[in-house]
Amino acid sequence: MSPRKHDLGDDAGRQALAGVLLELDDLVTTLRRECPWDREQDMEDIVTHTLEETYELIDAVHTGRPEDVTGELGDLLFHIFFLSHLSREKGWDSLEGITRRIIDKLVLRHPHVFGETAAGSAAEVVERWERIKREKEGREGIFHDVPSELPSPLYAQRMQARAAAAGFDWETEAPIFDKLDEEVRELREALAAEPREDDGAGNRRGPDTAAYHEMGDMLFAVVNLARKLRVNPELALRSATRRFRHRVERAAELAAAAGEDFSRLPLDRKEEYYQQAKQ
Repeated sequence: MSPRKHDLGDDAGRQALAGVLLELDDLVTTLRRECPWDREQDMEDIVTHTLEETYELIDAVHTGRPEDVTGELGDLLFHIFFLSHLSREKGWDSLEGITRRIIDKLVLRHPHVFGETAAGSAAEVVERWERIKREKEGREGIFHDVPSELPSPLYAQRMQARAAAAGFDWETEAPIFDKLDEEVRELREALAAEPREDDGAGNRRGPDTAAYHEMGDMLFAVVNLARKLRVNPELALRSATRRFRHRVERAAELAAAAGEDFSRLPLDRKEEYYQQAKQ
């Protein structure tokens, strides 16, 4: 079964979409031919910028400004077109072939939409995706094709999700709270057993210490809890970091308005201004 057509209003809207995408494709061709910078780029150069654009899109979505989101989507779309041109130049595949491949993959992985099967929940859809990957796409093992280059919170979450798809998961989040308490306790015990000697150089505990491993276990448990609560740990941490920055900057402003230098204040006075900033 073929995918159903989008509802873009009317045929004129569909033609306009096709036309503007072809215009972008032509533009990339022109840039590749006539711009000295664009001519010098290879795939490794571009994916570095693509990663930056992806993070800028994440930030734009998180802040919720429509003009920023659409602008970053445009930047990322340009990168996709550019990378597809480089793929064609290497003899790998064209934009048409790349698009056809993802269409076929999406149809295959959604038999509950384009086939005769049914899916009653998102969890059931995910379970079926994993089965299709193993049975029809030849992927082997529980943790097949999880890129190790992913940001660590996403890498951990993907690994946990793959384990869950194989049935290795708690039914609710309650045991994860217990696990997190356990990891915190073990970290405290590790710190007590190997106190850090501050050499003034800012050295950190390395991977040969128990505290290092216990900290990793605690972070892994936090990511697992986020997964179970359906919270994106990357975005949640970014949000918390943004709030922290805003509050510290606001605390410094409040101190300055009172004639005080925030950076020179004792910690208890800094905390007072910080609490004011939170309000």
